[in-house]
Parts: sequence; C-alpha cells; structure tokens
Amino acid sequence: MLHAVIMAGGSGTRFWPLSRQSFPKQLLTLVGERSLIQSTSDRCSGWIPVERHWVVTNAAQAEATRGQLPEVPAAHLLVEPCARNTAPCLALAAAHLVAEDPDATMLVLPADHVIQPAAEFVRAGQRAAALVDEDPRRLVLFGVTPTFPSTGFGYIERGEELGPGAYAVQAFREKPDRGVAEAYLRVGTFYWNCGIFVWRAARILEALGVHEPELRALTDEIARGIGSPQYGQLLAERFPRMKSISIDYAVLERESSIVVLEAPFGWDDVGSWEAVPRLSGTDQAGNTLQGKACAVDTRRCIVRSTDDHLVATLGLEDCIVVHTPDATLVARRGDENAIKTLIDSLRQQGLERHL
Repeated sequence: MLHAVIMAGGSGTRFWPLSRQSFPKQLLTLVGERSLIQSTSDRCSGWIPVERHWVVTNAAQAEATRGQLPEVPAAHLLVEPCARNTAPCLALAAAHLVAEDPDATMLVLPADHVIQPAAEFVRAGQRAAALVDEDPRRLVLFGVTPTFPSTGFGYIERGEELGPGAYAVQAFREKPDRGVAEAYLRVGTFYWNCGIFVWRAARILEALGVHEPELRALTDEIARGIGSPQYGQLLAERFPRMKSISIDYAVLERESSIVVLEAPFGWDDVGSWEAVPRLSGTDQAGNTLQGKACAVDTRRCIVRSTDDHLVATLGLEDCIVVHTPDATLVARRGDENAIKTLIDSLRQQGLERHL
C-alpha cells in the first residue's frame, strides 16, 4: 500500500522572526488558510487515507506538529532525538513502515513546499506509484522543469525516455553557478530536484545497506525495538550515532534504476520571504502586505504584522518588515543568506530566546 511520509524537521531560519526553532516555517500559514504542513497532508488525504500518513519531526516541534495534524495516528508521528539530515530521517520512517506493512510504498514529501494544482500532484503521485509497482526496484524522483536559472537548487539530468514524462536519470548535478544554470535551461534536459520521492520502504533500506552499511545497521537496531518498551532508549542511543548525510548522497547518486518523472504541477520551495510575493501577489506598488499594515510612498516591500499591531511604512523601497510580539525584522530585500548571518549574530550576543 502507498503511505505518505512528510519530512518536517526543518528550522526555516530564513523566515525569522516569524519562524522559530519550536514553531518553524512548515507550521506557519504563509499562503491560504492552512499551514504549509497541513496543506501537505491535505494534498495527500484524498487518495492516501490519513491512517497511512507519517510525519518525521524533532522533539522541539513535536507538540506543535501533533496539534496541527491531530488526525494523523499518534504512532505515526516519529520524533528524531537530534538532526541527522534526510538519509537517517527516511531510514527511520522506512523501518517503521516495514514493521507495519512489509510491502509499503512510501511517497516522501517535504512539509514546507507549495504545490498547485493539487489534482495534478495526485495524478503524478499515482503515476509514480504505478512505476514502482511495475518494478519494485525503481527509485522514482520528481523533477521540476526550471523556469529560471536558479543557483540554489540541485539539478537532475534526464537520460533515456521510459514512457511519457518518465526518464532514466543520466546524472545529478550540484548547485551550479549562474552561467551553468543558464546552460541547463537552454539544453532543456535538466530538472530541479524538488526532493519528492516514491519507492518501496524495503528497497530504500536495502540500498542503504549497500551504500551506508553502518547507518543501516543502526536503523536495524532501532527497528528491533519498535512497539516495545525499549524503543525510546534504542532511538535515543542509536540515532545520534548515525552519519549526517542526505538521501541524495547516501543512495540516489550511487544507485541505478533511478527514474525521474517530470512534474506536471507548479512547485515552490518557499525558501525565504522572497517567496511570499510570488505566492500571494502584489499591489500596484509592488508591495505584499499581510496583517495590519499601512504603506505610504512604499514600493516593492514585504510587510507582515501579527495580532492587532499596526506596521506603517513611509518612503521605503525594496525592504522586508516583519513584526512579531517579541522581535521585529527590518531588512533590505535581495540577499537570502543575510538572515542566517543575522541569526548567527543573535546567538553570539546571547539572544537565543528570540530564536
């Protein structure tokens, strides 16, 4: 059977001060009426029963995540004792799926992406699951057709066509510089790697055993405790010993039988405040205003306020202004890494309580 596995352990630092360690980006409502993680679960609910939804998160976010997704079975909320990247995350999830359903197929989804329309996503997901049913050794990835020469995404180069919109993976390419990204766009055989995958749970564990045997061995030790009183102790002891490595490096770049399926849906990874105008639109002055805001002689700004607090701007251009009850950000637009630098500075000044 097909199960939805939502990866929800990210910190979303680029959305500070709205995003915090205990309430990160995926728990925020940035577009529409539901949070990003709720929208991710909603997207799957029409064709994968919520009883087969799983969420992998961390201890700091577990309570808030459970509060937002109360319909997901409590046993399906998997709590990592520490951050160890996507390979350990998915190894843990796969071990639980195999324990419950030895023939489980897992649809892996980041919790913090915006995908539209949902119907196209469902159609693509069903196609990916069918490809895995045809050949259980397949590892299926979704590739998004690039719309601009991004230097922030990894790329997938497609090879032989296997069917309409489905291709063997020729190669994975690291985040390129601008010139290389422009060349990828011109060639037309490259996709953005959006981090959405479909495969058999047992198959990914097998691949980890081949390429990362120590990680697989630790996973097996944890798996032996699933459903027993020893599980918590095994998880706390073994998981932190796992190598911190992405599933791309651990398995995908080392395996054959990798298929890339061209995504027919719109996709946005909502990587920073710069995504908000793309998703929510702008007014005639190019501003995106959320909450109680008044913008005079203000152009191309992102302004967001919480509660009943009024944010008024006068004579600003190309700025981000975000108010929360205990912190306010005022920044120039255009440098997506600057907020990470700011957060490092806050830590150095002993202001972690605001993170």
